[in-house]
Amino acid sequence: MKPAYILVVIFILLSGCKKEEAEPTRTFRMGFQNSAPRFDNLDLFVQSLALWTQRADVAMITTEVPWEQLLTGTPVNDFVVSNYKELAAYYRSKNFKLWVYIDPQNGLDRTSDAVYLQQVDKSIADADMQLLYQKFTIAMDSILNPEHLGLALETNLIRDAAPASIYNGVKTAVNATAQAVRARNATVPLSVSVQVDHAWGKLAGGGFIGIAQDFVDFPFIEELGLSSYPYFGFDNPVDIPINYYTRLTEGKNLPVFVTEGGWASASVPGSFTSSPELQKAYIEHHAHLLNEAKAEAVFQLVFTDIDITAIPDEVPDNIGYFISLGMVDINFNVKPALNAWDKIFGYRYTGND
Repeated sequence: MKPAYILVVIFILLSGCKKEEAEPTRTFRMGFQNSAPRFDNLDLFVQSLALWTQRADVAMITTEVPWEQLLTGTPVNDFVVSNYKELAAYYRSKNFKLWVYIDPQNGLDRTSDAVYLQQVDKSIADADMQLLYQKFTIAMDSILNPEHLGLALETNLIRDAAPASIYNGVKTAVNATAQAVRARNATVPLSVSVQVDHAWGKLAGGGFIGIAQDFVDFPFIEELGLSSYPYFGFDNPVDIPINYYTRLTEGKNLPVFVTEGGWASASVPGSFTSSPELQKAYIEHHAHLLNEAKAEAVFQLVFTDIDITAIPDEVPDNIGYFISLGMVDINFNVKPALNAWDKIFGYRYTGND
């Protein structure tokens, strides 16, 4: 065979070979906090738990301080044991690592104190409420023994949205509690979470703000939680920059994980436009952001959508912005986003634990 013919044959053979694609991987664990379409139906919580634990390898318990129960006589340890100990044991039976996050403020309204504290004319600015928060946090740590403990949520948003008295109360309570926890537990990593979209100026329509002040105000931070609901700031998830998380921790060798967030699957007129397809696209794009940040974990707080007709009266109206974040709807029908989640969950895990 002539040399020219040999070259042609080699070219044809090479052009017919498909380039082997790299095996997809994830640096991050994946999990949820247990949720249900209705808050008043235990069977729905059990049904949800059975479904999401099939597609998770970590779990989250995040809660505001149960102010009403504790202020009306329920002992702190009794509350933790009756509400969380059995659930934590179930997660252990699944070999899930557990993240626990305690919110000393108002999870749905960062401008104010928790709803019950407002009703009884109390505030996290009060020394006795700070001490009660500390007792509850210590009980959650000592009874549940989480692998990760968060002492406040979205601290940068509280600082900019709430009165100074509330933010200073949170800061005082959290720093004192960090010292108290560390005196009893030398190993659990301590953190707060920050609101990523606010740090980028997306909630107020401004420019990048960053989170430098949070590291000053909470010097005990050993790892960082990230809260992100980017559908408030982006029309399409693919527009979220790849450094959306990494820019916040530039210059710091700090583990990060997403403690809450997601993309709504339904529009809220006058606020944002979305669809099940956009939610699916977010789950897919988000995996790239997480790998870029070498994130340790990602949590969806809700596995199911929330039945708007069954929300208790005391829940703020802005819950409506978050009711369609689930991977399934209120009847447990699968959304396209769940298929994307399951595909990513099947990627080979390359994290450090």
